[in-house]
Amino acid sequence: MPMRMPMQARGAVARDLWRLLEPIHAVVYFAPEPLEEFKAVGYRGFWMGYFAGRAAPLGHVGADVVHALFYNFAYERVSRAVPAAWDFAPPDEALTARVRGSVRALSRALGPEADSAEVARAAELATRAARSAPFEGRALFAANRSLPVPQEPLAQLWQAATLLREHRGDGHVAALTAAGIAGRESHVLHATASGIPRDVYTPARDFDEAEWTSRRDTLRQRGLIEDGRLSRRGQRLKVQIEERTDQLAATAYAALTISETDELTRLLRPLTHAVVREGDIPLDNAMGLNLREALDQP
Repeated sequence: MPMRMPMQARGAVARDLWRLLEPIHAVVYFAPEPLEEFKAVGYRGFWMGYFAGRAAPLGHVGADVVHALFYNFAYERVSRAVPAAWDFAPPDEALTARVRGSVRALSRALGPEADSAEVARAAELATRAARSAPFEGRALFAANRSLPVPQEPLAQLWQAATLLREHRGDGHVAALTAAGIAGRESHVLHATASGIPRDVYTPARDFDEAEWTSRRDTLRQRGLIEDGRLSRRGQRLKVQIEERTDQLAATAYAALTISETDELTRLLRPLTHAVVREGDIPLDNAMGLNLREALDQP
């Protein structure tokens, strides 16, 4: 009988796979090809393309829904993009643009390996995990799960990476909410914990000095920050949030055996390295992912 991994062990595996899958998904935000595709269908500027592409599985939604589900953006930024984006191109065109652009970007990064048996097998395993993941209480994941599975292996791999990251993201939002950390505060908490420079969040999440200081003061008043660093209480809370996120994300991998999970990890590693080395995704970013770790992993 195939051996399946205990839930506790799957949490660590879920984190490792997130580190490998997130760059494959993230080309949609940073690589030139998706930006070209969003522009070609009519979206104006980076942020309209971003919100249209990521929100498109939800249909013709407005700013309130997107702001609630995406969790950590300034409402003003969201409301400038949606629902106005749907006047330029409907959601189905955004869905086509994001897949087409992402596949082009991954093809460039992977070169001849884009058509390899390894990509096809990674896509098969990742898709099986993604399609088996529970979707109750995970609205953004459920919306993406309702989309057809692409037949092309590279497109299938990108979609599976997207499903698994949105599944994890929905769980992360739940963990943050349960811990009493608001969306904007989560950036300050993570930056303080990880040492990511504050100026990364200025263009990426529209923080100015006044808001950053205000959010930091709120965390300080709760005893989570002391002398510019996380307090012991803050460190414990951050660990609890990350561990809970991993546990919730791990439910996606229950459908895979231990050997299949190991195989997926092995297959993804060289693909992710190639994507990160291509340089489209900034090493310092607001996604919460340390890409230097991805480069350092053998």
